[in-house]
Formats: sequence, structure tokens, C-alpha cells
Amino acid sequence: MTFPLGAVTPEILQTLAAVFSEPQINRLFLLVLAIVALQYYRIAKVREKFFGLPPRGVWRDVLQATFFGLLGGLLASYLIVGVGLTLSGSGLIYLWPLALLLMLIDARFLCFAYAGGLLALSALLFGWPDIRVPQMLGLVAILHLVEAFLILISGHLGATPIFIKNQAGQVVGGFALQKLWPIPLTALVVVGHGSGAAGGISMPDWWPLIRQGLGQHVDTVMFGLMPVVAGLGYGDLAVARTPRQKSRISAGILGIYSLLLLGLAVLADRQPGLAVVAALFSPLGHELVICLGKRLEAGKAVYRPVAQGVKVLDVLPGYPAWQAGIRSGDIIMEVNGMAVSSRQGLEFALGIYPHIQLTYYSVGDRRVYREGIDYQGKQLLGLLPVPEGGEESYMELSTRGPFRRWLNNRFIRRDA
Repeated sequence: MTFPLGAVTPEILQTLAAVFSEPQINRLFLLVLAIVALQYYRIAKVREKFFGLPPRGVWRDVLQATFFGLLGGLLASYLIVGVGLTLSGSGLIYLWPLALLLMLIDARFLCFAYAGGLLALSALLFGWPDIRVPQMLGLVAILHLVEAFLILISGHLGATPIFIKNQAGQVVGGFALQKLWPIPLTALVVVGHGSGAAGGISMPDWWPLIRQGLGQHVDTVMFGLMPVVAGLGYGDLAVARTPRQKSRISAGILGIYSLLLLGLAVLADRQPGLAVVAALFSPLGHELVICLGKRLEAGKAVYRPVAQGVKVLDVLPGYPAWQAGIRSGDIIMEVNGMAVSSRQGLEFALGIYPHIQLTYYSVGDRRVYREGIDYQGKQLLGLLPVPEGGEESYMELSTRGPFRRWLNNRFIRRDA
């Protein structure tokens, strides 16, 4: 018997609708949405420091993140119901507090992969907390699989330009990829025993894939659906690749990790001896994902100066440069027929004329364009050239949490 997708879909959609109709769940969703809006406002302030202009479209970014979050929540709901993953015994009540505590050590530990792995190991070795390890690790795997999907379709959108120092000590251009999505989803819960399956829907014999804690007579277990609100975030760096290229690669690597972890969770349900392997793979596999991502950025920077012209790092939507068709990676060759080859030369040429004609090479179309712009001062152009290597202002990237920073400062003072 195949999975009854048509029968399950109305139940999932009806449960998801409760996120917006039930006051208690709706308030929680609005709280998560407010956190999302605050994050995108902070990202906008970073862009403002680079351009000296208030960027437009903050609320557009929030609405966009909400739309993609709804898609991700729908996918998560299908995966949870399809696998038959219940919240009962999944340890969700422990995951968030531990993830927040781990964040004090390092920001990258604000991730269920680390918290879930540690809780699973603690349960296996010491018997605390009282959780079902396959259920917990299955939940971690599904949330990361949804994150991989969201990174694939939207991880590159709204990338923030940054100047950083590479391994050679040169300042190069790149993008910080920072996303946060509100995720309303449907979760399975055990509501009792009786004849039939989830909500009275007849399910296939192989369902659920993870059965630990459901007893020997799984066919008599009655499942219900309940709305849950969560949030997923993504942070990455694109220097050796464009944001779109990097997000696609990151999504692929994270997707493979998620499927492997989900497979190990299912195997651990069948063979309890494999639970330790699955628990170790949860944090260690995620560390491997991060290491691979860093290694991919060890290559030559994409956004570096060119021999002829001025390469563009980023353009603000809605401003004259954007309206003229200039995009990230394009090369400005001339201003009113005057050849430019440096940022200083570009600013000088722009300062001469009130009305300018830009000649630029489009990397997307591989063509040269000439566009006229009514120019009222360089601060209104909305264009950011790539760094030329000698800039004194750049961003130092660090994921150290408050606790690590406190320890570092304390030992530095002692050494002094």
C-alpha cells in the first residue's frame, strides 16, 4: 500500500491553518516573526554602513522569508507525517535550552545537530534525559533537510556585501549569507489506542518508519496532528563563489548530511546498537559540513579588481545604478567616455558630470551596455565597487560566543 498523500493533505493544511486561527499559537508565530524582522533590520543596517544609504525593501525581505518559511513548514509537515515521527519522547523540550546554552560557547552551536547529539549520548550513556533517541535524531534530520531546501531556493537572496582579509592578508570582497525563516509546521502526537491509524486514515504497513516507544501493537495506536511554530536560520560566506553558487553547494552538502542522519535514525530504531553511531554522527557530521563549506571558500576570490574597469561588488535595488541594469559582478568601463580603472578614478569621473552615461560589461548577458543616469551625487548611485586590497576597514568574522570571549579576555589580561 502506498502512502495516502491525498487523504493526509487536508489534515495537514487544516492543522497548519490553526497557526493563524488559534490565538495562542498565532501569538507564538508573531513572536517568531518579530525576531525574523529584527534580524533583517540588522542586516539592513550593515548594508547601510557600506553604502551610506538607507536600503529599501526590509519588509519585502521579511515577507519573502515568511513565504519561504510557509513552504518549508509544509515540507516539514509532509516529512514528519510521512516518516511517522512523533513529538512524544522526541526531547524537543530539551533541545532549545541546550542549543541556547551551547551558543554561549560558539554561535555555530545554536543548532539542533549539536544539542540533539549531546542529549542522545547522555540518554544512552547515563539514562538521562528520558528520550527516544531515534525520534530525536529523526526530528533533527528532518529540520536540517528542510533547511537545505530553503537554502537551495532562497539562501542567496539578500546577500550582504562584506570586506574581509584572506589568508594572504589582502582585503577582498564577498557576501555574508544570512537567512532566518519562521516555520509553522504540523507534528504527530500519540492520542491513544483504538482501531485505525492517524486521524482514522488507513496507513501502509511499513508506517511509521520509527516505532520506538509506540509498543508492539503499532496498528492500534491513534495519532493526532498539532500545530508547532519553529524558526530555522542559515549563515554562510561567499567569497570564492557567487552567493547563488555557494548556496546551491551548501544546500547539497547539508541535504546529504540530513538524509544520512535520517537513515541512521531509522536504523537505530531497528538496531539499538547503532544509536551511538547516529548520536555521534549528528554533531560530527555537521562539523564536517562546516569544514567543507570553509574549504570551498579557500580558493581565489571572485570579487577582486580587474585589469580594465571597476568591478561591482553589490548594487542597492531601487537606486540609479540598479535601474540602469548594473548588477553584482558587472564591470564599469567608462563614465561619459572616460575610461576608469580604479575606485578613486570612478569617484573622480562621477564627480564631474551631473548627467552621466555609464558603459559597463554585464557578466550575466556577456554584453556591453551604455546607460544614461541622472546623477545627483555619488552617494545616490547605490553602487559598491570591489575592494582594491589596501582598505583599512574590513570585517573580522568570528563565531565565538560570550563565554569564549570572556575566557579569552581574561587570559589576555593575565598574560599582560
